[in-house]
Amino acid sequence: MKETIQANIGSVAFTLDRDAYDLLKNYLDDIRRRLPSEDTETSDDIERHFAEIFRERITSPMQVVTLEMTRAAIARMGSPADFGEQRTAPDTARTPRQLRRSLTDRALAGVCGGLAEFFGIDPLLVRIVTLLLILCGGLSVWVYIILWIVVPEAPRRTFMTTDNKR
Repeated sequence: MKETIQANIGSVAFTLDRDAYDLLKNYLDDIRRRLPSEDTETSDDIERHFAEIFRERITSPMQVVTLEMTRAAIARMGSPADFGEQRTAPDTARTPRQLRRSLTDRALAGVCGGLAEFFGIDPLLVRIVTLLLILCGGLSVWVYIILWIVVPEAPRRTFMTTDNKR
């Protein structure tokens, strides 16, 4: 079984396999880092162009965008370097890490996925440790529920996703 993700690309819904989604997300993020922060129109145009490319290749709404399709679309679009030099943030403008519930990597409420993103570790490991702590009495279910209520959800991006197991 391969994990698939529902994603809105250029305001069109597509189903992508996990590898294709990760590649496309990294590519689009790289381009956004190269564009001026106030230039949202160009990044929207790029997403719409990806949607057109995928619509050309997909014959059925049930068809999944594969890694090969994504690589071919990226090859058509060109290198992120073609969109300009990568912007460097000023040293004083470094944003602190914030604990947020994950929107994309969630099993129940996104608490474990958010903790995994915050600490930079595998979400499955966080889920296993949480389950073991709950079963062994070291962590109460109430702590998880409190975190669910207290920890804010990550902000939604224009490239929104929901996970689907396939």
